[in-house]
Amino acid sequence: MSGQAPQSFDLVIGGGGFVGLGLAAALNQAAPQGLRIAVVDGADPKSEASPDPRASAISAASRRLLDTVGVWGAVAGHAQPMGEIDITDSRLEAAIRPLLLHFDTGIGAGEVAAHMVENARLLSALRDHIGGLENVVLLAPDRITGFESGADAVRIELESGAMLEAPLLAAADGRRSALRAMAHIKTIGWSYPQVGIATTVAHEKPHAGRAIQHFLPAGPFAILPLKGNRSSLVWSEERECGRAIVAASDEDFLDEVRRRFGGRYGEVELAGPRGAFPLEMHIARAFVADRVALIGDAAHGFHPLAGQGLNIGLRDVAALGEVIVETARLGLDIGTPAALERYQRWRRFDSAVSISTMDALNRLFSSESEGLRAARSLGLGLVDRIPALKRFFVEEAAGLTGKMPRLLKGEPI
Repeated sequence: MSGQAPQSFDLVIGGGGFVGLGLAAALNQAAPQGLRIAVVDGADPKSEASPDPRASAISAASRRLLDTVGVWGAVAGHAQPMGEIDITDSRLEAAIRPLLLHFDTGIGAGEVAAHMVENARLLSALRDHIGGLENVVLLAPDRITGFESGADAVRIELESGAMLEAPLLAAADGRRSALRAMAHIKTIGWSYPQVGIATTVAHEKPHAGRAIQHFLPAGPFAILPLKGNRSSLVWSEERECGRAIVAASDEDFLDEVRRRFGGRYGEVELAGPRGAFPLEMHIARAFVADRVALIGDAAHGFHPLAGQGLNIGLRDVAALGEVIVETARLGLDIGTPAALERYQRWRRFDSAVSISTMDALNRLFSSESEGLRAARSLGLGLVDRIPALKRFFVEEAAGLTGKMPRLLKGEPI
């Protein structure tokens, strides 16, 4: 490590995506004058990023967090409430797609379980918010190239040659986390023989805030409502077939979209870029190391089946933020094993359960077995007839179950 004197912070966050910026915003809300934070990110904030074809379902709990930390107001006008969800299960060529399960996603007081927001809008809102905070410094474009954890602090070296020092380093640098590797934390995971395809379409008829999840043998096909007569499409396809679909001409790609729409919403047109993404799952064997905490995709990666990846990352933000603030208010070191173990207990088991559930659902619904198809159709039909069970699933999708950090309840830390 360089011999130059490091610049001191209370927290260094490696990664300036949704989760890294969300943690900085959460800590600023809780202690606007008390914590000095550095966010290190490899992307140049002045350069034009590649268009992101994805949108995210922001759960009610995540919306409360974003509202409490001062970000939701910037995206609320572009957020589409998801008032209903229909689930169907049939082959692509089937003339009739029977409705197996319907959810009304209202959770009381005019609130719904989720809103759809385009990723680019949410990320822009977070960046703008962080840019206006005096106690948060964005160091970009730059990268963390190494760190050493000591008795009182972690010393961090940047690609630019700068040195930083803080009691804690939060690793929010994504699925291929370099910081996780530097901390010698291994992962358990697997890849699927599928790719995820995402795009945005405009359609003739209104969606009325309804989301549709159609299960096909190659994987789920989701039509997710956006503002206006637009929808975000997310679907899983066998790897080679999916790549060929994305690489096709606009008209051929649109033909594939129309086949999956089945005439719903009338005429359909492309209204955004498209992309294919590898599908995989992973979870870190530990969420913490010596003065290091993993959050978001650095800690876990999910199949997009239920659109919960970002929400679970924001659960990490709420939990770690609460641990940091409560520890700091007691005048204690936020990077001690005791503080970090509290965060790990809070988040690792919940993440492991979510990963197992998403994996089981994907395997169950990505099958051409007639027997399995009949069994799952029966199961969905039974759920549709049990209001209490349906209500539980809606509350789970809203992020309102389990031990919730205060930010997810809409309460300041």
